Amino acid sequence: MIPPYRRPTTLARVNASVSYRRILTLAVSAVLLALFVYLGLTVQAPYVAFGPGPTVNTLDTVKIADGKGPDGKEKLKSVPVVDITGVPTDRTDGHLNLTTVSVTDGLSLFDALSMWASRRYALAPRESQYPPGQSTDQVRKQNAAQMTGSELTAQAAALRQINRPTKLVIAGVGKNAPAAGALRVDDEVRAVAGTPVATVEQMQAAVRKHKPGDVADIDIVRNGQPQRVPVTLGKVDGKDGSGNDVSMTYLGVTPAVVNADPALKINMNVGDIGGPSAGLMLSLAIVDRLTPGSLTGGKFIAGTGTISDEGKVGPIGGITHKMEAAREEGATVFLVPAGNCREALTDVPDGLTLVKVESLAGAISALNATTVGKPAPSCAK
Repeated sequence: MIPPYRRPTTLARVNASVSYRRILTLAVSAVLLALFVYLGLTVQAPYVAFGPGPTVNTLDTVKIADGKGPDGKEKLKSVPVVDITGVPTDRTDGHLNLTTVSVTDGLSLFDALSMWASRRYALAPRESQYPPGQSTDQVRKQNAAQMTGSELTAQAAALRQINRPTKLVIAGVGKNAPAAGALRVDDEVRAVAGTPVATVEQMQAAVRKHKPGDVADIDIVRNGQPQRVPVTLGKVDGKDGSGNDVSMTYLGVTPAVVNADPALKINMNVGDIGGPSAGLMLSLAIVDRLTPGSLTGGKFIAGTGTISDEGKVGPIGGITHKMEAAREEGATVFLVPAGNCREALTDVPDGLTLVKVESLAGAISALNATTVGKPAPSCAK
C-alpha cells in the first residue's frame, strides 16, 4: 500500500528554509568575494605610490646602456657620474650621494591598499605626477629635460663657487619673442641697459627694472666681437611668488651660465634619473674634484636640493623618502634644504644627522665642519 501523504512538520519546514538561506547566502558571498578579488586585481587605482628611490654616489661610477651585444642583449658600461677632463683633478673619498624618490604607477586597488598599509609608501592622486592630457612618455621627457638643466646649473654654481671662468650666454630665443631677430643662441651677454650681468638671476632682474615697450640696449659678444643690440621689451602674463596674476616685462630668451674654460670638460652621467633635485650634490662633486682636500672626510654623506647658478639651494619633494633611502644605503649625514627642514623633522631615520643648507657655500662650510667633528647648521635649530 502507498502510505498516505503527510505534510512536513513545522520544524522540518523551518530546517529546510534555514538550509536554503544558508546555501543562498554562501553562494551570494562567494560571487561577491570573487567580484571583489577580480576588481581588486584588475581595476587601476587613480593613485601613484611614492617611496624611497635609488641613491647614486656622485664621486663614483654608474652603469649606463652601451648598445647591444652579439647575443642581442643590452650591454652596460661603467662611467664616472661626474667626468672631468682637461684640467688636474684631486682625489676623492667617501660618498656624496644624490637621492631620489621612486614613483610606482599602474597600481591595482590591492596594490594601493598594500602600499598604503606598509607605511613605506605614500599615495597621491595620479594627476599630481601625470597631468591630464600628458602621456607618461611626455612626463618622462620633461623630467629628463629638468635633469639636463639641473646638470648645467650645477656646473655653473660649482665653477662660480671656486672662481673658475664662466660666461652668461643665450641658450634659446623664443620664436615670436621681443628678442627674436636681435639676439642669437650662443651670444654672450655682458650687460642689460648698462647694468652688468653675469648670472641668470641678474639678467632677469635687470630686464624687470624696465617697463614693457622700453628699449633696452643689450651688450653682447658675438663671434668674438663686442656689440650693442637694442631690443624693445615685451609683456608677459604670469604669477608672482604668492600665486597672484601679474604682468611682467620680458626679453623672450633663455639665458644660461656656462663654463668659459675651453680646456675644462665636464660631463655628467646619472643614469635613468629625472628632475631638478640632484643639483646640490652634483655641484658638491665638481667642487670636491676641482679643489684640494676632501669634502667628505671619508664619511657617507647624502643629500638633495635644487641649485641656482648663484649657488642658492631650493626645496624639493619627497624629503622623508629620500632620507630613508640614504640611511638604508649607509649614510650618516644628510644635507637638507632649509625649506624642507620642518617636513624632514617629522620622520628622521635613526642614525642620520640632518644638516640644514641654504647655499652651496653653506653646504661646503657645513661639510668642512662635519668632517672635523665641529657643529654644523641643524634642522632642529
